[in-house]
Amino acid sequence: MANEDSFINEVSEEVRRDRLYALMRRYGWIAVLAIVVIVGGASWNEWRKASAQAAAEAKGDAMIAALQEETPEARAAALQEVVPADDPGGQAILALLTAAAETEAGNEAAAAEALDRIIDDASVPQVYRDIALLKRVLGSADTMAPQDRIDRLQPLLRPGNSLRLLAVEQRAFAEVELGDTEAALTSLQGILADAEASEDLRRRARQLIVALGGSIEQG
Repeated sequence: MANEDSFINEVSEEVRRDRLYALMRRYGWIAVLAIVVIVGGASWNEWRKASAQAAAEAKGDAMIAALQEETPEARAAALQEVVPADDPGGQAILALLTAAAETEAGNEAAAAEALDRIIDDASVPQVYRDIALLKRVLGSADTMAPQDRIDRLQPLLRPGNSLRLLAVEQRAFAEVELGDTEAALTSLQGILADAEASEDLRRRARQLIVALGGSIEQG
């Protein structure tokens, strides 16, 4: 009986093996194709990432080289060749760099014009428009009335804006110019109480609070 059972088991095993081989011969190409697709897809993904990184590095190198030109005009012209005209984000960065170059050259009006173009362009990503607005207010301390600067900063003071605390700092400076020391101290204490404030920003806030005769016990 044992020999019979053993024989039956061996036959069953052979049948299963034959069926497996038959299935592999019939459908094995599907497994091979799946492996090829998976491996090929992974290779393509890695190639795409490497290509994107290489392109980004090349653009970065070109922008650095453009910024090393001797004159603001030459820098702006070189940067225009690097950034595609149909790239709103790239054009915004270009405009920010152009504004910085104009400021460095003492052309404040041209710098303000470049920043205003970013601020007013709805196609530009909001983060660049916010940066341009903050730089516009920073660069207009001598030409824009304090209350006007506070009014222009309002969009940046909304909760969740990444530039909010820097805008609060600029509002405090404007409040000092208006002679409203109490409001300035409140703004500065708000910076110290905010967990998102950087240590550099906290340090500047403390220094101004002390200069205004306030207390930093809350900071």
